[in-house]
Amino acid sequence: MKLPLYNLKGESTGTTDASDAVFSVEASPDLLHQALVYYQSNQRQGSSNTLTRAKVSGGGRKPFAQKGTGRARQGSTRSPLQRHGGVVFGPHPRSYRQRMPKRMRRKAILGALSGKAAAERIFVVDGLEGIEPKTKTMVELLGVLGIKGSALVVMHDEQTEVARATRNIPRTKALRAELLNMLDLMRYDALVMTVGAVRQAETLWTGT
Repeated sequence: MKLPLYNLKGESTGTTDASDAVFSVEASPDLLHQALVYYQSNQRQGSSNTLTRAKVSGGGRKPFAQKGTGRARQGSTRSPLQRHGGVVFGPHPRSYRQRMPKRMRRKAILGALSGKAAAERIFVVDGLEGIEPKTKTMVELLGVLGIKGSALVVMHDEQTEVARATRNIPRTKALRAELLNMLDLMRYDALVMTVGAVRQAETLWTGT
């Protein structure tokens, strides 16, 4: 298939060839959702913790007499019913990790990229590596390309200039092609890619 090609001024300079095996794959909404849940679950630390009544310090004495006060009986100052008491059914450290076959993860990435291509939300910019490392320059480029929403700038390598030009723009993120993931592909509306990033994506996600 063909992807639109632009220069640093945002002018259309033709098209670039792209692999149908990466950018023209039928996407399954169920698979995309499963891959997104898988990725988000594996990002969770699972370190949240609460203290039960057995772990809260104190609680040795009875708050008040068993009878005669007119109040409900209480046996400990660290009961969940008391202030500073333990927590009932609170979170404890655990693993949220899920498993998903590599073939399914790869197909989900291909489906997400193909969905962007079908919606004409992929913009390949030739020479993006040489952009001036200023926020204003990147804002102007995104404006000329007609990108009004969020944008994910994908590079084929670590490029300081592109990262510096992007980091202060709201809802815009710079990322290397090898770090593409379902969360970013679903979160950001448009994909701005270098020619090298397109080639690297073809190599990574087709296994060639």
